[in-house]
Amino acid sequence: MKTEAGVSTAPPPHPGDTHADSERDQISQNIEAVLDFYTRDEQKISGSQRLLERIVSFLGQPIFLAIILLMVALWILANGALRLSGMAEFDPPPYHWLQGLVALGALLTATVVLGKQTRLARLEEQRAHLELKATLLTEQKAAKLIDLLEELRRDLPNVRHRHDSEAATL
Repeated sequence: MKTEAGVSTAPPPHPGDTHADSERDQISQNIEAVLDFYTRDEQKISGSQRLLERIVSFLGQPIFLAIILLMVALWILANGALRLSGMAEFDPPPYHWLQGLVALGALLTATVVLGKQTRLARLEEQRAHLELKATLLTEQKAAKLIDLLEELRRDLPNVRHRHDSEAATL
């Protein structure tokens, strides 16, 4: 049987079995359902969201930190070189313009990262919901199997009838 999450709860198939062929078909359908879920989610992403995610991907790279540190060092060195040459500095210490640019960069970075986290949180919520459905379906099937086994045990003449409290609890 297939769940919304694309999970098959059928036992592994036996070669040459027509039931096994239908189970293989079911597994294929389950895989397609999972792929469709991810494809639909990918299609929902807007162009601006894709751009933000590319930016976030770059921001997460170690090279981004190196670029920031290099830019700050160049800013300070350029100001120092201008001071040593007797020219007016474009941003004298304590580097108010540099502080403003760094603060603006931090604000933009935080906004972009939060945008991606919001989308990923929504996707994770959908996954959790589908996982819950799959788990509930599995529990229902397990309970049905326990009922069938208990019924079979009671109906077989060669099996001694006894009360199984653990099975009753399950």
